[in-house]
Amino acid sequence: MFINVYTISIVFSITFLIVVIELVIKNKLQERYSLLWIFMSIVLLVFSSTPVIINTLADWLDIKNPPSLLFLFGLVYLLIYNLHVTTVVSRQSEKITKLTQEIALLKHTWDQENKKEKN
Repeated sequence: MFINVYTISIVFSITFLIVVIELVIKNKLQERYSLLWIFMSIVLLVFSSTPVIINTLADWLDIKNPPSLLFLFGLVYLLIYNLHVTTVVSRQSEKITKLTQEIALLKHTWDQENKKEKN
């Protein structure tokens, strides 16, 4: 059996797709985040299983080694996804800070009310 980059990419895509679906089934990954990973797995699977697409794109972009285009797409995708996740984490961090402050204010108010009732 002849193993090349395309074969490895196909196996990786299928394996990754199965892992993502398993994580969703076990509720370890939310559906909204899994959609991007599933989409990327399918795109990689299509590109890997039809080298004509990659070869054509590589010729059009003047890339000498067409399989390296797969890795370029993966790298660009990961950079974009990393930026997206960073913005989500930033928003959640701001919400956590606000909620923590609100809880502290409520606790302070609660303590003040309890002091008044005791006196």
